[in-house]
Amino acid sequence: MINRELIRLKVVQLVYAYYQNEGKTVATAEKELEFSMQKAYDLYLNLLTLLCDLRNVAESKDAVRLAREKRTGAAEGEQSPNSRFAENRFLLQLNANQTLNEFREQRQERWDDAEGFVRRLYTEMTESETFMQYMENGDFSYEADRELIRKLYKTFVVPNEELDDIIEGHSLYWNDDREVIDSFVLKTIKRFDEKNMEEQVLLPMYDKEEDHQFAIGLFRETLHRGPELRQLIRENAKNWDFNRIALMDLVITQTALAEVLTFDSIPLNITFSEYIDIARCYSTPKSYAYVNGMLDGIVKRLRSEGRTTKERIITKKAHKPNPKREAAAQKADEAQADETQAE
Repeated sequence: MINRELIRLKVVQLVYAYYQNEGKTVATAEKELEFSMQKAYDLYLNLLTLLCDLRNVAESKDAVRLAREKRTGAAEGEQSPNSRFAENRFLLQLNANQTLNEFREQRQERWDDAEGFVRRLYTEMTESETFMQYMENGDFSYEADRELIRKLYKTFVVPNEELDDIIEGHSLYWNDDREVIDSFVLKTIKRFDEKNMEEQVLLPMYDKEEDHQFAIGLFRETLHRGPELRQLIRENAKNWDFNRIALMDLVITQTALAEVLTFDSIPLNITFSEYIDIARCYSTPKSYAYVNGMLDGIVKRLRSEGRTTKERIITKKAHKPNPKREAAAQKADEAQADETQAE
């Protein structure tokens, strides 16, 4: 599940934190990387748990309706939205999922401290046009139930800013993970099959062990080869005073060079694209151009010295605005401005 896009971002963040925290050992920093990866997977399972808790709200509300009907003897005479949500066949399958229930029991993970948010989210969902159309259509097949939840998640969970605040309060590691993890929750919903019942397989933490080894290898090489890589950057800084290069730009470039020199099977274009995007989103507004130029100059030199045979194919990649990442970029810009004023 944890892909290389997320791995690169986490390595950059943890390398940055390593240099910010003097006295920290590489071994300690590596444990933090592993912990950060585990927290990303925990977020995935927690967001699936959120869907189960939404169903619990529906079940609770429907129980009140049934008690009222029993007490008064007057039935509503129509399909109850609460009962339909509580009996959603996809949600019932998810709620019974063995892997998810093991996680909930072991980690004691619940949304109890955000009960008000869960109830508000449930109300928004059941009062939405999407849910009303579902009720009117009268198709309560497994496929229709699963598609309903996929649409509701995409519409009401993915862009939810209140949820951003809640998960940030749970874990600082989760703030930058949300976008990627949401995509995997949606992928999981689409992959569910009723015939698998409670044994439906969830996405594993890593699709393959190779990705796990990529994370550890990239982190170690970035730090162990730090002096060598920084010397390369210093020699190619040209008109820049090396000591005035923003730390985030330095870390991004250093990590990218570690990847270029360590992982021969990764095309140069992919490496350039991934780290330029990180610079664009998590450093200053001009950082992506600086990182691009620096990497290009250093790789040309490495190629002329026979230290890499990789070639870069120049392509134009349109930058797609991303509200969450743009906000992160703005914070980085403000932090850089504060540093400049302090100097």
